[in-house]
Amino acid sequence: MDFNKPATDNVLVVSHRGDWRNAPENSLQAFQNCINMGVDMVELDLKKTKDGELVLMHDKRIDRTMNGKGIAEDFTLDSLKSLRLKNGVGCKTRHQIPTFREVMLLCKDKIMVNVDKGYEYFDDAMKVLKETGTVNQCIIKAELPYETVKAEHGDVLDKMIFMPVVNLCKPGAEEIIDSYIKNMKPKAFELVFKTDNANIRRLIKKVCDGGARVFINTLWPELCGGHDDDRAVELKQPEESWGWVVGQGTKLIQTDRPALLLDYLRSKKLHK
Repeated sequence: MDFNKPATDNVLVVSHRGDWRNAPENSLQAFQNCINMGVDMVELDLKKTKDGELVLMHDKRIDRTMNGKGIAEDFTLDSLKSLRLKNGVGCKTRHQIPTFREVMLLCKDKIMVNVDKGYEYFDDAMKVLKETGTVNQCIIKAELPYETVKAEHGDVLDKMIFMPVVNLCKPGAEEIIDSYIKNMKPKAFELVFKTDNANIRRLIKKVCDGGARVFINTLWPELCGGHDDDRAVELKQPEESWGWVVGQGTKLIQTDRPALLLDYLRSKKLHK
């Protein structure tokens, strides 16, 4: 896995909820599509069922993504498995909700996994990673100061990959970055910023200079100072979007357009 090797010129592509334009979000098929196209990492979200199983679900309720209604955590795993996932336009498919274990076994030795919504299930997720032999393939993240994460999960922080999420537009952002660099030296920081200015660029450079990879979301403008996927694709301004992001020293880009981002990076010889 390139993420666990020293950083190179290669820019890693992270696909948001899998290949959700061509399969239901957070489904096994969405992740298999990403494996097939050569994506480096898939992002997913976790919920816990009534009987204690970790499953993939972004929303608190199942209404938008499944052919049922209610709160995910009020269902047993069997009851969720009896339902079917909807695709991007809301139509029922043949696909079932996957467990976290099923996803990690599918992705094992093939692709990295990034747990977005799921920090509250940290210990449960860690148990699955150990049992499936995938601890080094999964990143768990949270928008919390180092001191909070250390207090809550300090016993396993050095045994797994944790990625801090820092909103660069919020007060105290630089102090949070400094604390993580001093105490933990994370492999990567996820940086969020709704505006693009000199101070934002300075903080991005500070993270790079501190030895961590920079992870930037190009999903929509408010996450990346307007350098988003739709600017690259719909406005046909890839250099002002993905080009700008790469130019800041970014090594991981989370996208809703994985195939097109791969094409762009490969054209620049920035992806194998």
